Order: sequence, then structure tokens, then C-alpha cells
Amino acid sequence: MNNTRKTETDGPFGEAAPEILDGRIWVDGCWDFFHHGHAGAMLQARQLGTELVVGIHSDESILENKGPTVMTLEERIAAVDACRWVTQSVPYAPYVTSLPWISHYGCKYVVHGDDITSDSSGEDCYRYVKAAGRFKVVKRTPSISTTDLVGRMLLCTRTHFIKSFTKLLDGEEGSGTPEERKKDGGEMTERIKLYATDQTGLHPGSSVWFWTASVAARERDTEEEKGVFSRLCEGSQPKPGQRVVYVDGGFDLFSSGHIEFLRQVIKAEEKIGTDEGWYSKEATEERIGKGSDYGPVFVVAGVHDDEVINHWKGVNYPIMNIYERGLCVLQCKYINSVIFGAPFTPTRAYLTSTPWGTPDAVYHGPTSFMPLTYDPYTAPKEMGIYREIGMHEYAGVNAGQIVQRIMKSRDMYEERQRVKGVKGIGEEAQRRRERMEEDQKLKESSA
Repeated sequence: MNNTRKTETDGPFGEAAPEILDGRIWVDGCWDFFHHGHAGAMLQARQLGTELVVGIHSDESILENKGPTVMTLEERIAAVDACRWVTQSVPYAPYVTSLPWISHYGCKYVVHGDDITSDSSGEDCYRYVKAAGRFKVVKRTPSISTTDLVGRMLLCTRTHFIKSFTKLLDGEEGSGTPEERKKDGGEMTERIKLYATDQTGLHPGSSVWFWTASVAARERDTEEEKGVFSRLCEGSQPKPGQRVVYVDGGFDLFSSGHIEFLRQVIKAEEKIGTDEGWYSKEATEERIGKGSDYGPVFVVAGVHDDEVINHWKGVNYPIMNIYERGLCVLQCKYINSVIFGAPFTPTRAYLTSTPWGTPDAVYHGPTSFMPLTYDPYTAPKEMGIYREIGMHEYAGVNAGQIVQRIMKSRDMYEERQRVKGVKGIGEEAQRRRERMEEDQKLKESSA
């Protein structure tokens, strides 16, 4: 990837692909504060071929054609590169998809959702590739969009919260008739399994687990419960010699801060692997001789439920519910397994009871988003398995900061929504959000 050029008018960079391949698919977009709908489009595109090239529009071209971005180009590139189904990212891709560009990268077909995307003139962004017969349509992921998320931020709604994720998937909770709830729960379960596929999007990849315990055990540090682990997707298991490491969090508005933390975890474990001879010729040949080579780490991510996050952060956090956040974590290539409903405090009882036994390390990053009145990582520290990732380029990027970006540019986002036919939120809603955020800060400072 090369993101040093300033404009797409310079044309595609690098040497042209020697041939155009049917299995090399192109998708493009803004990919602004990346959510599972974006990942769903990439997954469906990847399933149609053997390689996926993803074009990313510049901040300037998005501003001209659509409105302001929430995330910078560099942050959006990081999100795309972290998606497990992406083969290559291409920054500064033209807003109106260009035949010379996709041909340069050897892509035969362009894939897009079944919604209409127009440029600043109101014309179809895919008109040229459609005319050439090089366009394929996939279904848009339901019930999620950037517009929805911005609305939740500004209106401070909590209707997206999920009380019991397992009951929702079983059709025991939710809206509608019992038959409709059962159908919705089944569709959500199938989507989780889909997002748990490997880099081809066709075969099992990550394992998915649920952890069930009391509210006290999930929210605080007062209960030493082993809880109950139940498996939804079998997925991959740690391979011989791999270290199992555990990370946890809310992963709300999954973005560059989370992604860089996870990347740094991998780097830290690769350094340990290097020091212990993992990459020696003999060790590499031994792994290949037994099937295929693989890395030295197996990463398990624990995702807190909505009630736990709101207990600590208040207002209407999390902006994404546990289903949406879990899908975002599952699509990330740095993750091998996900535990839904993980406790806020990883106690000794919890850590020693995981399906993989006690992890070799528990990693925590430089977060300041959650207001803490105690140290939730006392147990892994006492067990000698606690590791910390230091400050990094995107350490300050979290759900709170993204909300603040939206608030500061509300007028521009309102205009962007108006053009799309969405009713404006208004100044009163913004003032209400600001008051709630301020009240929460006062509450945290007095805790």
C-alpha cells in the first residue's frame, strides 16, 4: 500500500497488473467509521472471487461529493487493512469508479451493494463499469449505517441496547411476534457465523463463545465466578507452540485505536517468537512439513455487553450494541476467537476457566475512555501474565472522541444527512448530548 500521493487525478500508482483476472474483485467506498455493514460488503465481494482489492476515497473527494468524513484517510486505511477479507487497499481511488483504475489492478469486476451511490452531479458512481458489463451487486447489510450511528450519538437513544444477547439470538427477546423474533434471532446467528469465516469468506475461521454469569461478575470485581462458556462456532483452535493471549474491551465504534492496539499485540508476540526461535529455518520447515506455516500467537478477544459498558460510561454508551461490536471484532484479521459477554474484570476464576485454559498473557492498552475506580487487571498482574501496550499513533481514538468529532461538525453532518433525505437532528439534541456528557464527567471525577 502507498498513500503518499495527494490526488486521484495522478492516476493509479505502481506497476500495472500483468493481466485482468475474473477472481480479482474491486470494491470502493468511503469506509468512514468502519462498521459491520462495510465488512459485510467486503465479505460478500470476497466470496465472489479469490482476491479483494479495496479502493478508498480521499477526504477531499468525499467532501466534494458527499460531505465531511468523521475519520481521516489514514484512519480509514487502517480499518480497511485490518479486515480479514481484504487482499490489498488502494488509497485515493476515484469517487466515480474508473475502468482504467480497476484494470490497472487486474480487477475484472466491481462489486457494490444494492443501494444507489451518486456523485456531486447526481450521476451514478458506477455508470462506467456498469456500461462495460463489469459490475456485480450484493445485498446491503440490513439495520446498520453511518446515518443510524450518527443519529444514536446526537439523539442519545438507548433503544439499540441488547439486554440478553443469548436470549435475543434464541428468539426469546426482541420485538415482533414469537415467529418474527425466532426468525430475527436465527438470521443474526447466521451472520455471526458468516463473519467468523476465514480469509476466503467460505470456510470456518474464528471460534465464537458466550460467557454467562451473574451481573455482579460481569460488571464488577466482587464476584469470583467461573461462569459458563458455551460455543456458537467451532472455528480454529490454537496450533502447536502458539501462545494464547487474551484482550478485552467494549470495542465501541471499532476504529483505528482498537486496531492499532491489536496490531501492537501481534507485534509484541512476534518479538517473543523471534527471541524464542519461532522463525528459525528449522522451526519453520517443521511447521510446513506438518501442513502449513502459521504465526506464534492465538488472540482471544472478550467483548463486554451493553449493560456493563453503560454501567461504567453512562450517557448512551455503547453507541453500537454487543451484536454490532462483536461483528466488528470478528471481521478483524488480528483476532482468532471472540467471547461475547466477557467480564469487565478478568478474575482468576474466569481466566483459569477459559476453553483454552489460563492464557499465556493478558494485554491491555493505553485507554482512558473507561472511568475506573479500581484496577480490573489485578488478577492477571498477580498471576504474572499481564502485559501492557504503550502509547501509539491512534491511542486517543475511541468512541468518546468520535462522538466529539461529530458534535463539533454537527452543521456539516446535518447538511450531509439533509441531502440524503434524512431529517435534521437539531441544536437542542446536541445541547442535550453535551449536558449528558458533562454530567457524566462530573460523576466520574467525583467517583
